[in-house]
Amino acid sequence: MEDNYKVPEKTRIGHVHLKVSDLDKSLDFYHGLLGFEIIQRLGDQAAFISAGGYHHHIGLNTWQSKGAPPAPKHSTGLFHTAIVYPDRKSLAQIFKRLQEANYPFTGAADHGVSEALYLDDPDGNGVELYVDRPKDEWPKTEDGEIDMYTRRLDINDLMSELD
Repeated sequence: MEDNYKVPEKTRIGHVHLKVSDLDKSLDFYHGLLGFEIIQRLGDQAAFISAGGYHHHIGLNTWQSKGAPPAPKHSTGLFHTAIVYPDRKSLAQIFKRLQEANYPFTGAADHGVSEALYLDDPDGNGVELYVDRPKDEWPKTEDGEIDMYTRRLDINDLMSELD
């Protein structure tokens, strides 16, 4: 279907809703460790969490997945949930918090347009914590297209935000 339709420019992704095996373990991660606020909890079946009092950025439920094992890595489904931090200092703060909690990272990268930390939640769902660079700093090709890449994130430079 080629009709040149484009999604409206100000469209955004509203929230992600994850099937989890254990609501308390997921809340320990998303609320206890990452710091999301619990907006509503429905017993041991579901919770809605957010940053800044929004109705919810992340929904967590056990409706079809209570006690289930993680989805196989080499199957279709969610690759990761990406959480955008407002600035580099905030990203450095969450890096330090996770490091102090000995929470394992699966990676860290400089993508030119952003700087990112990668980890898995208790159910093996990928989580990207990142900060965008200002749009005028994004790398471009000679013909003006965005030229994203994956390079090693300079953790020492990121942590200098806390000095």
